Amino acid sequence: MKKLLLALPLVLLVGCGQSTTALPNDGIVVNCEDVATVTTKSEVALVQCLDGSRTIDASAIKGPVLLNVWGSWCAPCKEEMPIFVDFYNKHSERVDLLGISVEEADIEDARSFVKRYGVKWPNFYDAKGTTRGTLGMGVPMTLFIDEKGVVVHEKIGVVNSLSELEDLTSKYLGVEL
Repeated sequence: MKKLLLALPLVLLVGCGQSTTALPNDGIVVNCEDVATVTTKSEVALVQCLDGSRTIDASAIKGPVLLNVWGSWCAPCKEEMPIFVDFYNKHSERVDLLGISVEEADIEDARSFVKRYGVKWPNFYDAKGTTRGTLGMGVPMTLFIDEKGVVVHEKIGVVNSLSELEDLTSKYLGVEL
């Protein structure tokens, strides 16, 4: 009986894990060369493209763009990523999507994550936590950035559906979807 009582919490923990479907990305990490930025006088939130091609100041990203802040270790991020994949597949011609991976143990964790989920938009890696001061802490978070580089809305927490993401994009970025 004691063994059963000791095993029960383990079974419950394993049974509560998030199940996600891998969406293959052909083993690629998308290049960040075309990411638009505004000119700034300082570089306060430096992030590196996951493919190593470019470093930018995250606070200088120019839109209209959705900026999803995530971590490969974050269960809610795993839950919402298929929604972003669907959004990108449906609306990539009308609005840009970017990602920033934060608080990773290693850049390879972030690279594996984008490959596993079929992420086909540019993603950056915040190796030193420099975005905390400008973007804040906590994931998942999605910022809606206008054409001047101004954050016009912050969605803190999980995006629950494609329609929610479409509605927020239309409302805050004025993009017809």
